[in-house]
Amino acid sequence: MPEPAKPGIKKGVAKPAAKPAAKPKEAAKPSPEEEAKPETSEEGLPTDDTNPEERPPPELTGLFIEKPSNVTVETGKDIFLHVTVDASQLSVKPGVKWFKGKWLELGSKSGTRYQFKETFEKENKIYNFELKIIKSVLADAGGYRCEVISKEKCDSCTFTIDVEAARDEGNILQAFKRTGDGKKDDTAGELDFSALLKKRVEDKKKEEKKKDSDDPMDLIPPDVWEMLKTAKSSEYERIAFQYGVTDLRGMLKRLKKTKVEIKKSQAFAKKLEPCYSVDKGNKIKMQVELADPNVQVKWFKNGQEIRPSAKYVFENVGLRRILTINKCNLADDAAYECLIGDERSQTELFVKEPPVVIKKPLEDHQAFVGEKVELEVEVSEEGAQVMWMKDGVELTREETFKYRFKKDGKKHILIINEATKEDAGRYQVMTNGGKCEADLEVEEKQLEVLQGIADLTVKAAEQAVFKCEVSDDKVTGKWLKNGVEIKPSKRITMTHKGRIHKLVIDDVRPEDEADYTFVPDGYALTLSAKLNFLEIKIDYVPRQEPPKIHLDCTGKEHVNTIVVVAGNKLRFDVPITGEPAPTVAWFKGDTQFSDLEGRVRIELRTELSSFVIEGAERADEGQYTIVVTNPVGEDKATLVIKVVDVPDPPDNVRITSVGEDWADVVWDKPLYDGGEAITGYLIERKKKGSQRWMKMNFEVFTETAYQSTKMIEGIMYEIRVFAVNAIGISQQANTSKPFMPIAPTSEPLHLTVEDVTDTTCTLKWRPPDRIGAGGIDGYLIEYCREGSDEWVEANKELVERCGYTVKGLPTGEKISFRVRSVNIAGKSESAILAQPVTIREIVQQPKIRLPRQLRQTYIKKVGEQVNLLIPFQGKPRPIVTWTKEGQPLDPKQVSIRVSECDTILFIRSAERSHSGKYELSVKIENMEDCATINIRVVDKPGPPVAVIVKEVWGFNALVEWVPPRDNGNTEITGYTIEKADKKTMEWFNVYEHNRQPRCTVSDLIMGNEYYFRVYSENICGLSENPSVSKNTAVIQKTGLVYKPQDYRERDVNMAPKFLTPLVDRTVVAGYSTALNCAVRGFPKPKVIWMKNKMEIRDDPKFLMKHNQGVLTLNIRKPSPFDGGTYTCKAINELGEAEVVCKLEVRGTADLSEFPSKHIALLNWMNCDKLWTSRVTCWFPSNIIEANKTKETVSCLFLFCHLCYMSSCFILFIFSLRHTSIKCNTITRYCKNKALM
Repeated sequence: MPEPAKPGIKKGVAKPAAKPAAKPKEAAKPSPEEEAKPETSEEGLPTDDTNPEERPPPELTGLFIEKPSNVTVETGKDIFLHVTVDASQLSVKPGVKWFKGKWLELGSKSGTRYQFKETFEKENKIYNFELKIIKSVLADAGGYRCEVISKEKCDSCTFTIDVEAARDEGNILQAFKRTGDGKKDDTAGELDFSALLKKRVEDKKKEEKKKDSDDPMDLIPPDVWEMLKTAKSSEYERIAFQYGVTDLRGMLKRLKKTKVEIKKSQAFAKKLEPCYSVDKGNKIKMQVELADPNVQVKWFKNGQEIRPSAKYVFENVGLRRILTINKCNLADDAAYECLIGDERSQTELFVKEPPVVIKKPLEDHQAFVGEKVELEVEVSEEGAQVMWMKDGVELTREETFKYRFKKDGKKHILIINEATKEDAGRYQVMTNGGKCEADLEVEEKQLEVLQGIADLTVKAAEQAVFKCEVSDDKVTGKWLKNGVEIKPSKRITMTHKGRIHKLVIDDVRPEDEADYTFVPDGYALTLSAKLNFLEIKIDYVPRQEPPKIHLDCTGKEHVNTIVVVAGNKLRFDVPITGEPAPTVAWFKGDTQFSDLEGRVRIELRTELSSFVIEGAERADEGQYTIVVTNPVGEDKATLVIKVVDVPDPPDNVRITSVGEDWADVVWDKPLYDGGEAITGYLIERKKKGSQRWMKMNFEVFTETAYQSTKMIEGIMYEIRVFAVNAIGISQQANTSKPFMPIAPTSEPLHLTVEDVTDTTCTLKWRPPDRIGAGGIDGYLIEYCREGSDEWVEANKELVERCGYTVKGLPTGEKISFRVRSVNIAGKSESAILAQPVTIREIVQQPKIRLPRQLRQTYIKKVGEQVNLLIPFQGKPRPIVTWTKEGQPLDPKQVSIRVSECDTILFIRSAERSHSGKYELSVKIENMEDCATINIRVVDKPGPPVAVIVKEVWGFNALVEWVPPRDNGNTEITGYTIEKADKKTMEWFNVYEHNRQPRCTVSDLIMGNEYYFRVYSENICGLSENPSVSKNTAVIQKTGLVYKPQDYRERDVNMAPKFLTPLVDRTVVAGYSTALNCAVRGFPKPKVIWMKNKMEIRDDPKFLMKHNQGVLTLNIRKPSPFDGGTYTCKAINELGEAEVVCKLEVRGTADLSEFPSKHIALLNWMNCDKLWTSRVTCWFPSNIIEANKTKETVSCLFLFCHLCYMSSCFILFIFSLRHTSIKCNTITRYCKNKALM
């Protein structure tokens, strides 16, 4: 019977197998209008960056413009599904999820079989989402769901996919018949279209009948009825709602009439599940249950048979057949089937990749224009898919001319070959398990002067060298003289090596005196210095001439000042004249320099004195004096040397405030400026744990406070500061404490007034809705009087809990309150009460809330604590009064504590006298509430009174008593009766918890006389002492008069007597032995062991035991010296007894005299009769050879008798004579029998 047509299913969606390339041409080659439309979602709405946990539940609304239809397709064909979403009312980009069944999300399967695509029409604000399933299989059949979620709205729709097995296309000509009988010589006949026309008529009638039917149940697709037949009754309503069935009652009536025919598989008792899911790297088990355990089972993967291996394991457990796949990977994501004969069970396995977690996040980078930048991130899985984004826009591989994406194992690297200012921004890396971001800053390259040009003073014909050093070794420049570019010549040369630029002037002339300037190419920077030409004029003087220092030292102090950079060399040449040659002395204060070698030294030449300082230091700074003398006179000059250096680092770098993405940092100026004014500061920051520092400013910053921006909230940062002067950059300052950019929280929620008194107001609230990464340090409560704008802080320290009582408020005033949360980022917005609060006590009628257990008698045992907590209410604070039966309580016995809302009655150790009625009174002015508590302190009862045996008959006795005089302040719950035989007086329970003051004791033994005792019992337990019956119950023999005989107690005392004596022993040395005997006596006798009449005391070789009259002496490993006479003596008050034995200890026989090859050993056991034992012989090798040659053997034997360890050994010496060896049996009777 052909399958009925399924209404609502479009069979043209899947492409037929005969024309696989018949896809719409527009999809392969879009039209110009479509090409003009944006196809990427980046030009659409912004993405939703909020935390999914913080999002409000979305509102269920209609977002679909076009929903996917039900699809029927043959196996092997592709499936195309399409939805259209209206985004005109959405604030963020919607997200789409495709599900198979209830829970299996297809987004994790993106790749080989499932492909997803989305486009955005900017003009119409419409999103198009497509799902393509390549080469469908039977396991793809089932229900699917498409879910669209935006920030505040959501929508979903369901559809089904039916996958049918491929079927052969029939030949339409077969439907035609031909007239004629089909003979060879006849014509083929005419075509008969009657069959085809008949089929069309029948189909037309069915369609008309279906249209004429008014039953809405006929509109339900057949596959829904099939689903209802196999579904549980609890799922009917869900299925009806899912497929739009409104008449639930009519559906149930139609379903009841339909007979459910479930075809039972003949091969499978239980088939495979429709699908399985497993995480990558784990193992999965698929199992079926067979109807016949003897059939053969085959497993297939995508149509290929699976062979057993380490990865695929087949198991047979009873009727179950299990396929285990170990270490699943993406290649195992396929369709599987189990084949038994002609029956198949199919399923599909989905392998889910674990979420990719970021192990090492991105780090902030700082680069100059034109440099190469590499942003690196490390993830948890190799080959994972990551998405690079810049400022929220995805970076695609189409921009390969600018960006390069590189993978190295778990590392993913974004490479920017030549960075530009447009590349600066925030870069993000997103995976399916996390994301990270970092900032890239690109700045124009700044040129730094590492060493400036110094002024020179040279003499004629000397060499002048100007040298400077810059930060970039690729920078070129020009040298200028008084603003005119210098051209190189034989006397003037210019060099550039690395970062150092030099101008060398040989054979200095007067015309070389000028201002020299170095100008780097491409930078607005100049370095200048002056060349001073020192001209020495020689005049004719007489032979005797006073000394003269040829320096102009008469000017101002700054003219005589020589400035040197710390670490550089200072050489000062002073021309000197005089006749005769003067003596030169250099001084710094009162200290004279005389060293000709060392760091600070003096060099003397003709008419010249040089003062040299190698590596100038701060201590070299000061005033220096040169004094020249000769017999004619004296001259002196004063010079000032100033040493300049880089400044000290700034002090006390600290963070004063932080925000969501900014932080304010301040510092103190350096204590030492290096001799030059501080020109500014350089600030750097880095993420905590990172090694890369980023500069915050390229131009020096002149203030001592700076705001760092563009930081990521929740990330720990550190900041350091450098000071800069004309000489250079200082060392780094101490790094600031780690800090985190965070924003204040939102305002607290639901601020309400909980209680008001004449001077206090109690507030409570809830934590803020948005807390952030900084958490909450506490809350600040403030109040303000009505009509005033001054807010007063109510708490000096922050409050951690969400409630606070403001105290010290003026009575009758109207006061407004507000609460703010505080964290490291500062104070939040205020939560303010809607209306002011009048500070006045609210009168509340007093009421005692007596606990339920105190509404009845409260019972405690003697010695226990009594602790009653009774809450009450009432405002203002009520007056609480306790009394006992109208009398005030004794504070020495009962403690009373009262708070604002409850009172406590406490008795440390309860006594019987504490029992009674306690009255509690709570009073406010003329209003009062009272409560009564009954307390009973109970104790164990006293014993019963007058226990007597009232009557005895047969084997029974009636016992009666009177209840105890003291019941322990509670009722008697029962009695315990015990009996005891007069002979033994051992008590045995007869009855427990007996309610009546009498009982009948049965099953007494004839001839015995019994006593009885009784315990009384209450809730505290049994009485301390029992009451014993005054008379006894004698059970006599029926019909006979028993005459008891006088009892004579037997005298069991007796003197010691040995029941078993000691026996003489012969033992082998080295083997432990024991001597045993038995003794009887009362009182228990004292046992003494003696050896050769000497008592054995604390000798560890001997161990003495006494168990129930059996005496044992153990001798450990005896030697021949332990042999002798042993005596055991028993002594008590009535006498003594002893037994004696002899112990002989013999040594081991030495058989070394006899050759082993001629010895035969016979072991004779010690017995009264003749015993023969096994014979162990050692024969020489020549005897064995003789046996082979059948030589005659004569046997001459000689025996030697040795008595050894209760055995006899006979040694035989054999000689070679006969072909066979015969041993005459030599026997011996043990124990003095004759030797034969």
